Amino acid sequence: MFRSLPVLVILATVVIDAMGIGLILPVMPALIGEVTGGDLGDAAIWGGILATAFAVMQFLCGPLLGNLSDRFGRRPVLLVSLAVMSVDYVIMALASSIWVLVIGRIVAGITAATYATAMAYMADISKPEDKARAFGIVGAGVGIGFVLGPAMGGVLGEFGTRAPFWAAAILAGGNALLGWVVLKETVTDETRRAFTWRRANPLGALQALGKLPSMSKLLIVFFTYQIASAVYPSIWPYFIIERFSWSESMIGLSLTAYGISYAVVQAAFIGPTIKWFGNRRTVIIGLTLEVVALVYLGVISNGILLFIGIPIAALASIGLPALQGIMSRRVAADAQGELQGVSASLTSLAHIIAPLVMTQTFAYFSEDFAPLYLPGAPFLLAAILMIFSLLIFLRSRKAT
Repeated sequence: MFRSLPVLVILATVVIDAMGIGLILPVMPALIGEVTGGDLGDAAIWGGILATAFAVMQFLCGPLLGNLSDRFGRRPVLLVSLAVMSVDYVIMALASSIWVLVIGRIVAGITAATYATAMAYMADISKPEDKARAFGIVGAGVGIGFVLGPAMGGVLGEFGTRAPFWAAAILAGGNALLGWVVLKETVTDETRRAFTWRRANPLGALQALGKLPSMSKLLIVFFTYQIASAVYPSIWPYFIIERFSWSESMIGLSLTAYGISYAVVQAAFIGPTIKWFGNRRTVIIGLTLEVVALVYLGVISNGILLFIGIPIAALASIGLPALQGIMSRRVAADAQGELQGVSASLTSLAHIIAPLVMTQTFAYFSEDFAPLYLPGAPFLLAAILMIFSLLIFLRSRKAT
């Protein structure tokens, strides 16, 4: 189905992108304290600014890199981004000013937007019936990155606040060198498309894709799904501390359990599920399971029940690759980069909106003055959004 070495580079790219946040997260409070001289509260504020800058640049640059890859090819966009990412991590490792870190995270947000190009590469080398499975493999890479990032960051942090940045620089640079050797270009003269700024910005690209048959509804489903699923990174540690009074190590263990479960589902379950049920039914099954998992997490009060629910939540993720497969099959071969760029921007936008909404919901229902003490309220809100996504999808034009 796939050529092994190029796919290995693509998977390594998305793993490194996914690791990028978690790898440096354990040392960010101490590092920010070093360069600012402030206390933990100040570090938290600057940490929020850095996270927002990263997400905003991913939102803005997803379609840009996707359209550049439609014009100049996937290979140069991926290799240049990896090389710049490596240099950027070196600069952040040497940073002595908070503003250098801010600039570094802005550049990191741009280079990490290569997720769209990686997805387009996988779409290029996949047969139509294999696209969802290909996206599932990429999803498995993301899951692996989510697991490895915090774990490696915690271990490397013992060697100093700069060590994770040096490790990230080596990983990105090494992958760029491997990609330079083994990556073959997948954009041909027949599928190459002229670059236009109108399509290279999130709003223009979204408008262009929205004109395709039933694509507007699918984009709404995708965006709503991303907001709902972002409840996990938004409130997971706060919810666990409030609900179960767990330590940081238990929080890490639960995140590791979810990451492993997610990676296994994406790697092993997507292909068979779509073969048995088709893309459309797989989306319906996935969205339904998402509702069940979110309601379950919203009402439980026992830590053991949380670990029972983690595999269910991971299994529900089968719907997203199937949805992406449907969307990819409705877009021309010369617009795969644009589609994945828009998808990446919508995901980034969801990750800007969701933390604000979900954390405020959590805070309100966890306070003493709340009309109902319900720390799991954000999960229930996410379940409502998933139901909305399911209803919109059922009204979209039938696809397999």
